[in-house]
Amino acid sequence: MSRSSTIAAVALIGIGIVIGVILMTSVGENTLQKAFAVGSIGSSSAPVQAPESVRALNNQFVAVSEATTKSVVYISAKVSRDAASPFPDDFFRFFGPNPNDDEQPQQEEGEAAGSGVIISYDGYIVTNNHVVEHAKEGSITITTHDGKEYKAKLIGRDPLTDLAVLKIDGEFQPAHLADKKDIRVGEWVIAVGNPLGLRSTVTSGIISAMGRGIGIVGTNERTFERNRYAVENFIQTDAAINPGNSGGGLFNMNGSLVGINTAIASRSGVNAGYGFAIPIDMVKSVAEDLIDDGKIERGYIGIEITSIDETSAKAAGLNRVSGVLVNRVVKGGAAASAGIEVGDVVLKVDNDPVRTSNDLQNQIVLRHAGDKVNLTIWRDGKEIVKTVRLKALDSDNDIADNTRSGSSPEKADVSPMKFQEYGFTAAPLTQQQRDEFDTDIGVVVAKIDNRGAVARRGMRPNTVILKADGQSVSTPEQLKNILDKKRPGDGVLFVVKDKDGSKQAVTVEVPES
Repeated sequence: MSRSSTIAAVALIGIGIVIGVILMTSVGENTLQKAFAVGSIGSSSAPVQAPESVRALNNQFVAVSEATTKSVVYISAKVSRDAASPFPDDFFRFFGPNPNDDEQPQQEEGEAAGSGVIISYDGYIVTNNHVVEHAKEGSITITTHDGKEYKAKLIGRDPLTDLAVLKIDGEFQPAHLADKKDIRVGEWVIAVGNPLGLRSTVTSGIISAMGRGIGIVGTNERTFERNRYAVENFIQTDAAINPGNSGGGLFNMNGSLVGINTAIASRSGVNAGYGFAIPIDMVKSVAEDLIDDGKIERGYIGIEITSIDETSAKAAGLNRVSGVLVNRVVKGGAAASAGIEVGDVVLKVDNDPVRTSNDLQNQIVLRHAGDKVNLTIWRDGKEIVKTVRLKALDSDNDIADNTRSGSSPEKADVSPMKFQEYGFTAAPLTQQQRDEFDTDIGVVVAKIDNRGAVARRGMRPNTVILKADGQSVSTPEQLKNILDKKRPGDGVLFVVKDKDGSKQAVTVEVPES
């Protein structure tokens, strides 16, 4: 090649380099990549890069999901009837094995399905009572996350908390149990189970609320009557859970078990935004009892209660809406023996605050018959402490009559008196009524306006008002004197007795005249 040719070639190369630089700066790198990537699929890079904090959170969800699915199992069992929810038309319902079970005819034999959580290395599993309560003996099968199947033995059931314990043989990875005091509203959780037949499904959400009661546990599926000793103190979550999730785990971001998924709020039978889980402290207490001897030796106070609302707080003279009102006391029960009375307000159990009836139930369900508890009671405007030795449930117990005897009635008026603003008429007791109600004090509720204030709060006709505003009542005139001292907006607490001897606290806000 001549010298002139070489110079020309070098010049052309230089011109090409200059043109390339100009192109790079004018049309951009992406344009050139597109030009040279004809026929390729997908972009060569992600459009954005997640910050390190986001990648860390994502990795935590992945790690928790991988860890927790190992301890959650699939449960199937042969049942003598279909396992449809006993609440096909109600808003709250248990997770059945199929969202359309209420549309299917009952069969002689069917299959129930649900989930469970391994809680020990040697194969104890906790699940819901309603998953296995109709299971035929020897028909319960457990499938672990790796697809292995085991025949399970039913260790015990507790219908009053909707928990049950099963056992399979082998060595397994159990869940880590969280501490109830570390569970907070608003924290991230994941639900792990087998919804709609989809094995090892993980969904996420937050804890929406604590201490929920929805009136579903302990309800007879034929009569729809609820056992008054049933206990609910649910964790509410918006993690998506569906039929088949029953008995599965609700885990926090440490991978610790915080609850056992149990029920959903839904009219359709599938997830509508909220689910409910039994809290871990209740799960642990019941599971340990069932593992020990297959039964629950739960202690009972022997009272019927309702959460304090604004009206009952006013009636009791409380300066805050917190605590539980004692509506009834069981004859011969622990509370009756300790001197607890209808109209008392329970504020604390062993110095732990009691804000709602669910709080009190949850604290007592963790104890056993024979245990002692100190109840801080609000009575007559002051706090007192009563020590109660819990008793085992006696099916023969009735609601107690705590009427104080020895009080002689004042001379009674002979005519009824109408308390129009409250919506009832009170009359003096006849001798026959004193005998029927077994009381020397009180006035009989002769009539009730069903639209009136006391009717809306549960007062019924043909009952006897023993006390009003903490004071014993013997005549309608005496009752009027007590009520006349109250102002509109104040609260009044009536202690009312039925003919069967039971007593009830009725709280009413004083209406405008």
